[in-house]
Amino acid sequence: MPKVSMVSSVIRQQIYTIRSVQVMQDQDLALLYEVSTKRLNEQVKRNKARFPTKFCFRLTKNEYLSLRSQIATSNNQRENKRGGRQYLPYVFTEQGVAMLYH
Repeated sequence: MPKVSMVSSVIRQQIYTIRSVQVMQDQDLALLYEVSTKRLNEQVKRNKARFPTKFCFRLTKNEYLSLRSQIATSNNQRENKRGGRQYLPYVFTEQGVAMLYH
């Protein structure tokens, strides 16, 4: 399979429907843009005007738990160790992803 097709396939697997909107998680986008999730979220917080709720929003606890149950790569052992998520993740709509790039 050509590399572009593989990347496209991986990205499609990271798109979820939440609140009737297709979104990608902050951690997946950080990996795609080759930055840490912490740095990506810092930039979002510093540029709030560029990320209205129709572009980016934080998941509720129930949404996050539901999303985690859909992800086959969840690792429960890691949760019991330090270094896991301290905050609920942001998710970005297509427009929010475009704003991250600019």
